[in-house]
Amino acid sequence: MTSSPTGGSAPEEGRYGEDLFAPEHPREAERIDAAALVFDPVTTRRLRALGAGPGSRCLEAGAGTGTVARWLLDEAGVDEVVALDRDTARLNALAGPRLRVITADLTDEALRPGGFDLIHARFVLMHLPQRRRIVTRLAKWLNPGGWLVLGDALEVPDPTDSTSAYRRTMDAMWQALRSTIGTDISSVPAYPHFLREEGLRDVAAELVGPPLVAGSPLALFWAETWRRMRPALEETGLVDAVVIDEALAYLASPRLAELGPGMAMAWGRRG
Repeated sequence: MTSSPTGGSAPEEGRYGEDLFAPEHPREAERIDAAALVFDPVTTRRLRALGAGPGSRCLEAGAGTGTVARWLLDEAGVDEVVALDRDTARLNALAGPRLRVITADLTDEALRPGGFDLIHARFVLMHLPQRRRIVTRLAKWLNPGGWLVLGDALEVPDPTDSTSAYRRTMDAMWQALRSTIGTDISSVPAYPHFLREEGLRDVAAELVGPPLVAGSPLALFWAETWRRMRPALEETGLVDAVVIDEALAYLASPRLAELGPGMAMAWGRRG
């Protein structure tokens, strides 16, 4: 879940994670949905507070397995959802009169999905090159009065811990993601400023850090992520197999006591 804060070029090898997290992997949907279980309540509460509901046309950018898209349709009752992702295999079954599925890359400059009353992108921009430019494009797709909501990962590491198996493995993960995919979370705290620079109004942000406890969906998400990334983790030189095994055991242990990576959300409205 890292390129320059203004969006430098991401390495070609990563294909935004497909080499590390192949969409066809039998546990990929489970891994994604584990994170959704944790963060969907936070996301949907914010979208509801911003007025997601009947009369709205919404873009779910990087729609994943479609959990937020389904909520927008079934719970919020919006008129139409456009679910956009590079891999839409798990979205096509949801397609219908009110759900349009677009298989596309958000970095495609030719992409013209129309105007929206709500645009939401979660755990997407941090993986993409030219993320600052993409914020500009997303803002331009807003209808008057429409909201742009961005959510990405943010680390709050313990400054007294640089040697534990957990910290070394987490640091190795960020380095591996940076070198293979181009993931960059360093600019996430600047998202409110980006929205303000786009002329959006009522800009605000929040940081949510769900509990990281053994057996929780969040612990299961990180454990599965590290297992799938094991070769890339070792290639960083920051960890070896013994350290990774210790970190995985710690994630499953009642001794687990960490302020894990959270999610920063920023939102703003087109005047």
